[in-house]
Amino acid sequence: MLAGALAWRSRGWPLIHDAPLMHYIAWRIGEGAVPYRDVFDMNFPGVYLLHMLALELFGAGDAGWRAFDLAWLAGTSAAAAALAAPWGRLAAAGAGLFFAAYHLAGGAWQAGQRDFLLCPFLLLAALGVARWVEHPASRASLAWGGLALGAGITVKPHASLFAAALLVLVAAVAHRSGRASDGGAGASRRPAAGTSAASVAIFAITILVPLLAVGAWLGVVGAGPAWYEIVAGYLVPLYSRLGRPERWTFYRWHVWIPIAAGVACSIGSAIAARRFAARHAVVAIGLGYGAAHFVGQGKGWEYHLYPLAAFAAVALFAELPRLLEAGRLAALPLLACIVAAGAMLGSKGVAAADPAWIAAKERRVSAIVAGLEGRIAREDFVQVLDTTEAGIHALLRLRAVQPTRFIYDFHFYHDVETRTVRRLREEFLAGFDAHPPKFVVLFERGWPAGGYERVETFPGLRLRLSAYRVDRRGDGYIVYAR
Repeated sequence: MLAGALAWRSRGWPLIHDAPLMHYIAWRIGEGAVPYRDVFDMNFPGVYLLHMLALELFGAGDAGWRAFDLAWLAGTSAAAAALAAPWGRLAAAGAGLFFAAYHLAGGAWQAGQRDFLLCPFLLLAALGVARWVEHPASRASLAWGGLALGAGITVKPHASLFAAALLVLVAAVAHRSGRASDGGAGASRRPAAGTSAASVAIFAITILVPLLAVGAWLGVVGAGPAWYEIVAGYLVPLYSRLGRPERWTFYRWHVWIPIAAGVACSIGSAIAARRFAARHAVVAIGLGYGAAHFVGQGKGWEYHLYPLAAFAAVALFAELPRLLEAGRLAALPLLACIVAAGAMLGSKGVAAADPAWIAAKERRVSAIVAGLEGRIAREDFVQVLDTTEAGIHALLRLRAVQPTRFIYDFHFYHDVETRTVRRLREEFLAGFDAHPPKFVVLFERGWPAGGYERVETFPGLRLRLSAYRVDRRGDGYIVYAR
């Protein structure tokens, strides 16, 4: 009921915040742009491929994006239910619906976040490994689980940590199975060892298949060198340290108190009853990875909790059927945690349904589009100086192209003493001069800090803007005309 009510309230969610950025890159790629070389972005190529799929199937409008998000959520919830299914129908339904409620309670800006897109790949990988551990003779589940995990790594490379953990589990189980089949007979030791190695090899190779396929795509289109330069020269040494908060707090974080208590209660019950089996172990590994995924990124952003939420939804309901069979008193602590978490998610979902900042950003996008529509010819360029305040979203609606590959401007205002940032500044100015934009849209809010005054710290940009006139001022932006 909670998930259904939140889904109904979410029906009007717009395409907003981070998602339009990836939509714009996907549109540019569809128009012939080379990722990374022609569009500077730090995300991995699997994200672009998913957004290209969304554009192809659902279009670039709000309704299409809502349909894609709900379809992805349904698939993720189904994967969570499948992972929990051996514990009973209640566990399966509870896991799927709880994750759906968790996502729908987050608000429109959570739709399409990369960590959310990663979740079905993680859950399918866990499901494949769990099924193989329970039935080692059949290795097909290892193969499709590995393929899913490899695809997930192309979305967020952090999933490689989960891959490593599952590989260790597969190796340990395969080794134990090999020893058991050996039965102490020296003559049969070699075939058993070969069987164990085959299981590990199948899982490892299938993980590599999507990585190699996406890598081949980047190579064919000529994106490889630019991708490597962004990752090795900017993402790892500079961007990974940017925007780390003093306090890791996010909107209504208190919901994680009953979730954590419920997960501890469920896992503890399985251990106490000596029911902690292979599937529990896989889910526990997922929980550990989810925590590392959040902490390791160091940003404290709420959507980095999605992998943890996916496995927590499964763990929460894993032991509930058994505890209910044992009696109401045995199930009471876990039920209390689930009810408390559900109530807090419901309250959060109502509060996040129509926040003022999203409405303001929608108005900003529409105002910019209205101000530029009909004034840009096909050969004209528009440069936005922005991060997520509506600039690229407006260009997506206008089908407008920039003279440079930079869809964000924050790269130019941090670590300015480094050779990398100096080179990015020089490249930006060269592109600006080679194809002077007809309009420049400067947004007030910089990231992780700064306002309009940030331009003063970039003398080359300040000089070029001096050759433009102010065309109009809006809520949080200035349009300059050549």
